[in-house]
Amino acid sequence: MLNFVWTGICFSDESISDQYPGSPLYSKPVEVVPNVWSAIGATAAPTYENRGHNNNLSFILTSEGVVVINSGAAYILAEALHREIKQITNQPVKLIINENGQGHAMLGNTYWHEQGVKILAHKDADIEFRKNGYQILERMKRYNKDKAAQTAITPPTHTFTEKVSLYMGETKIEVLYLGAAHSPGDISVWLPDKSTVIAGDMAFHERLLPIFPETDTAAWVNTWDQGFETLNATYVIPGHGHPTNMDQVRKYTRDYLLFLRKKIKIHLENGGGLETAYYVNQSPYSKLDTFEELAKINAGRVYEEMEFELD
Repeated sequence: MLNFVWTGICFSDESISDQYPGSPLYSKPVEVVPNVWSAIGATAAPTYENRGHNNNLSFILTSEGVVVINSGAAYILAEALHREIKQITNQPVKLIINENGQGHAMLGNTYWHEQGVKILAHKDADIEFRKNGYQILERMKRYNKDKAAQTAITPPTHTFTEKVSLYMGETKIEVLYLGAAHSPGDISVWLPDKSTVIAGDMAFHERLLPIFPETDTAAWVNTWDQGFETLNATYVIPGHGHPTNMDQVRKYTRDYLLFLRKKIKIHLENGGGLETAYYVNQSPYSKLDTFEELAKINAGRVYEEMEFELD
């Protein structure tokens, strides 16, 4: 049994297109803590080479079945993950949890729906996917081409608003909506008996987090402080990147958001405009994967958010 947790930064090499030859998955699932596994995705953008497996596909083994977190960005990934699960346990998959309404969380739902598995998501994630699912699917098809075969729009079969608590055998699982964060309907899966949180896109640490047009960074910080931090988790499986601890995800998520908001606040107070906001100094985070792709975009979006806050 492999039992580990990364306590420092461990960067993925974006030049490595596939760490698990022979499988559509980017990497082979590993056991993070007993009976909690994750197939760690690339920290690069989704590509044909990584088949869109640039997030973490996790699963929990229990005496009454398997719970999977995220169905993956394509049918081919869900199918591949199921093959891996079958090599580890004879228990059937009983539940899929979509961490949000993004493609990497939901586009594999069709495969699991064909297996007769229940699919759970927050109601806001369900609304997001139903509203934008076609565009999400088309974007995936553009990079995945033939590897997008059989992928279709399949929304969750069950939704919730605040919390779902369940026991699978003796394993307690809490599916938590802690508040607004990275994208609509972001949830985390808390395993109190293991002091382990499968954080979803609440928490980042190896790649620079992306800020979307709809992201409310002030609310994300508040959700972190009032909800996520209070879990006091020992082990954190983030939405992207290797398992780690609270200190690491706090530094590269909450503290980054506060850092960037402070930079933009000073910029605004000095009369700076959007065209120069893109270039505020974010060098303390420059070693993170996807920094070059996202830093300027993030700064511009925080500027657009904060200019109204300061009116």
